[in-house]
Amino acid sequence: MSQAVLERPTLVLNRNWQPVNVATVARSLTMLWNETAKVVDPEDFRLYSWSDWARLEPREGEPMIRAVTFRLRVPEVITLTRYDRYREAAVTFSRRNILKRDHATCQYCGVQPGSEELTIDHVVPRSLGGTTTWENCVLACVACNAKKANRTPERANMALRRKPFRPSWKPMYSGPTTRIESWSRFLSEAYWNVPMEEPAPPPHPHPVRHSHRHEHGRERC
Repeated sequence: MSQAVLERPTLVLNRNWQPVNVATVARSLTMLWNETAKVVDPEDFRLYSWSDWARLEPREGEPMIRAVTFRLRVPEVITLTRYDRYREAAVTFSRRNILKRDHATCQYCGVQPGSEELTIDHVVPRSLGGTTTWENCVLACVACNAKKANRTPERANMALRRKPFRPSWKPMYSGPTTRIESWSRFLSEAYWNVPMEEPAPPPHPHPVRHSHRHEHGRERC
């Protein structure tokens, strides 16, 4: 059995099918065996228990786990069967994750000069009691950092484009993990945020008298 296969990433969804973590294949198979998770087929969203998954034949060219008596497909997405059994991962406070949170953009002037030209700025300087936390650190280009110097944004007359915050966990914060193509359906913000609409009612068989009330447009997300 290849150790590399067991260390491959598996996307973990909660019971609402929202991404909450990335686990190794070894860990996901343990959860599958313990019935705390099921495998999700990214193509048709069908759910598989351990016994169902073990009966499937590996597809041509896909990674698999080889044992003496069987071959097992590698799960790429699993969903929890119990909401409280797997806490959402905390995002590590690091320069790399601040870079991701702020989209490699200076939070003062909005330029994207590249990571080598970006610095970490304390919104409230440490000399004034500022802390090194998610809520007090932002990306700043070299020019803005030098201009702001040892002052608050108010004193430097430099408004922040966005208030710094502690980000919720997303797969992009999971570290140097190989991105699996089949995850895209579950990671799309648009997919999860587009309002669900009721199907339009069938045409009324008889004429309907319309009132003169104005119809209000729907609010966009």
